[in-house]
Amino acid sequence: MRKGSQGPWAVAGGALAMFWPGALAFGYTGVMGPYWRETFGVGQGATGSIMFFVLASLGIFMFLVGRWQERVGPRLMMAIGGVLCGLACLVLAFADNMGMVYAWGFLNGAASCFTYMPALTVVQRWFPQRRGLVSGIVNLVFGSSAALVVPLFNVMLNGLGYRTMNLLVGVLAVATGLLAAALASDPTRLSAAAGAAPPPPAVPSTTTRQALRSGNFWLIWLTWASMGSAGVAMVVLSVGFGQSLGLSVQSAAVILTTFNLTNGLSRILTGYFSDRIRRTLTMAAAFALAGIAYFLLPHVGSLGLAAFLAAVIGFAFGTLFAVSAPLAVDCFGLKHFGSIFGLIFTAYGFFSGLAGPSLSGFLLDGSGWSYTGVFAYLGVFCLVAAVTISLVKPVPKVVPALA
Repeated sequence: MRKGSQGPWAVAGGALAMFWPGALAFGYTGVMGPYWRETFGVGQGATGSIMFFVLASLGIFMFLVGRWQERVGPRLMMAIGGVLCGLACLVLAFADNMGMVYAWGFLNGAASCFTYMPALTVVQRWFPQRRGLVSGIVNLVFGSSAALVVPLFNVMLNGLGYRTMNLLVGVLAVATGLLAAALASDPTRLSAAAGAAPPPPAVPSTTTRQALRSGNFWLIWLTWASMGSAGVAMVVLSVGFGQSLGLSVQSAAVILTTFNLTNGLSRILTGYFSDRIRRTLTMAAAFALAGIAYFLLPHVGSLGLAAFLAAVIGFAFGTLFAVSAPLAVDCFGLKHFGSIFGLIFTAYGFFSGLAGPSLSGFLLDGSGWSYTGVFAYLGVFCLVAAVTISLVKPVPKVVPALA
């Protein structure tokens, strides 16, 4: 296979690697929450805390994976991610308490790191002038895979049973991860092996230490902390909110499905348009609309309106993922992207899980399941994110033209 023809295959591999980690992170917790609450006799706060362990794992491993892939390459990292995803499902298959469910969440978060960071790095290296688009493709699968399989999870649970379903998903996750790793070649390593010089960067690269001293880094970090909290909270709140409207679990799952659908679709749309208009403007507009949606959500009484507002929030959440990676490269360059973006992810990992799903779950338990106050403070988080991202000032490009 000629080197130039490997770029599209690498994008396909990066996208494929994200399917099962995304489906499990964004869909499984919402669908299985009622089952775990009934089986283990726990409340919303306990199941909401699952996302804390998922995100804490992201906070720990995203930076480390960014550093490790510089030494051993993205392919090995992605293969490890596929194996970890399958191992997490094995743990969940034999879970008999919430502690093992939390262990699943932690392992699945690690699997996401081992696939997400290498996938983003590879596709941006192959298409440096279309970084928003190719990052959006990877993120599309990461976000929308849950929308595709949430209905399937319900069918599998009823038809196969809890343990068999988890074992089957685990096998599929390992097979998919290994195939993705085989497809995702790294152009930097191919050029080095061929003795060719890499192309000049469009944005001068800064070191990790220099990035930490910049205002741009901390503004993006605060954006992830706030919008990350507001976005991921909907993963665990949506089905319960639908039930509070008098809907069945199956009907309430439509709210989660629409959230995940726009969470995925927005990633390729906003990624594509962010290559043509200011990335910060794209993000700020999406976050502001999500804030308005959160303020309105507790006052609706129908499935259609609830699903529409959840879709607006999902759109903003997907925008956060799709546009942040190319924006980070606009600010800091590609050379140390893995390490720098991994540090930005600590906001999502160590703050968002606590301030979003965990705190909102405990507030619901303590307020008699009133969503008004919870959705209001999540709406404020969205507006804060709109302000902080609008203050980011990317570095002017050395190579201005699109290829």
